[in-house]
Amino acid sequence: MDKRKIAIVAGGDSSEMVVSIRSAKGIYSFLDTKRYDAYIVKLSKNDWHVELPGETTVKIDKNDFSFCFEGKKHIFDFAYITIHGTPGENGLLQGYFDLIGMPYSSCGVLASALTFNKYICNHYLQSFGFPIAQSILLRNGESISNEEVIEKIGLPCFIKPNVGGSSFGTTKVKENDQIQPAIQLAFKEGGEVIIESFMSGTEITCGCYKTREHDIVFPITEVISKNEFFDYEAKYTASKASEITPARLSQAITEKVQKMTSRIYDIIGCKGIIRVDYIIIGEEPHLLEVNTTPGMTETSFIPQQVKAMGIDMKEVMTDIIENELTHNTVVKR
Repeated sequence: MDKRKIAIVAGGDSSEMVVSIRSAKGIYSFLDTKRYDAYIVKLSKNDWHVELPGETTVKIDKNDFSFCFEGKKHIFDFAYITIHGTPGENGLLQGYFDLIGMPYSSCGVLASALTFNKYICNHYLQSFGFPIAQSILLRNGESISNEEVIEKIGLPCFIKPNVGGSSFGTTKVKENDQIQPAIQLAFKEGGEVIIESFMSGTEITCGCYKTREHDIVFPITEVISKNEFFDYEAKYTASKASEITPARLSQAITEKVQKMTSRIYDIIGCKGIIRVDYIIIGEEPHLLEVNTTPGMTETSFIPQQVKAMGIDMKEVMTDIIENELTHNTVVKR
């Protein structure tokens, strides 16, 4: 039987492009090479190309996401999306793949668009009983006084872009005179900014995925940053943070977080692997955000949690891919 062709789709148009490329390399290393032929496909606004051996790159035909090499047309069977940010995390790429009939790994258009907007997603989930931080949303052109921020949210607080990740444009604000510069920095990453109350507690994260055969919630990871918060440096510099899997939590809290994660997965209508971040205050987990294209380098949270569970990333990747290829209902090209 011929191997299936898998496109590992990376890149994107946000500051997280470099993180996406790292995740693509991680996914490439996790795939079952006896079963799949994997290619890294990099997307940006002006360039879609596939990387071939010998540092050769070939343009992708956007009509059907194929490429031609040495006179032969190659069509992918499946797309594993690992773009952190636009267009792979916000539903745009998912809509394109739906239109051309390409099975893909991550959440669909609605779930992706919802989770990409942190403010709307958190308030939506709050309506189902999930505790969240108090927050204010600023749209492009809107402003707020320092006094109003302090009155409504208090200090310290977090000021961050409403979309995006890896803590780009995020500031932990402690002083009055830091508020306006932090807002300006966050607006550089996008057209909406969240001002969010500081929650003091234990930061944790929990991964989950579901197929027709399996319903998997991974062990929880505890995150201890040596910086002011779990910022970009702490996320991607080993010496700046400790990540403990399984987290040092009671059995009761562990089970509560895992049930919350599974319920969030179902409420949103997720697909593929997600990761949900929380702050535990006392005995109560508070939702931070939902990530539908989590980092997938060898040292990222999800591979850590998979390892702690005693299973292999290769098995997880195969389970997700085969679930879509076997049961995909999108009209094939």
